[in-house]
Amino acid sequence: MQLLIIRHAIAEDKVEFARTGRDDTERPLTREGKRQMRHVVKGMRRVVRSIDVLASSPLVRAEQTAAIVAEEYDEISIDTVPELSPESDPAAFARWLRTQSEAKVVAVVGHEPHLGMLTTWLMTGSRESHVTLEKGGACMLEIDEQPGTRSATLQWSLTPEVMKKLSKK
Repeated sequence: MQLLIIRHAIAEDKVEFARTGRDDTERPLTREGKRQMRHVVKGMRRVVRSIDVLASSPLVRAEQTAAIVAEEYDEISIDTVPELSPESDPAAFARWLRTQSEAKVVAVVGHEPHLGMLTTWLMTGSRESHVTLEKGGACMLEIDEQPGTRSATLQWSLTPEVMKKLSKK
């Protein structure tokens, strides 16, 4: 299985949004974040031709990013997965991922530093992040038959800028 890990696009400023009195889970993407992500996903599609499963954290900014990904990938449905929430345990995510064993490519949208820690844990077993994804950035892992600690190999990691350039080719 391949696991495409995508960080959400640029969201509204955390401090300014907090002044609205609304919970941070409701913080949306900015107009510019949405625009940039559309270009990023066009480039991503050149590298990742198809997705079998698309999952998102339940936070609004991740759901909005996943919706942009879904548009580019023929309106694939989006599963909301609590195991992609910022504070969730990587072992819980691995258990969810095992339920997707029929899929060749699983794409997930979430948050830093959780995604970096999750990527590191899948590759090395360490819960200390050694991978950083920029907003709108992505990486691809190859997962052994049983997703879990030390079950993944990094295939590539691309910045949003590189994926935007790919969209123009």
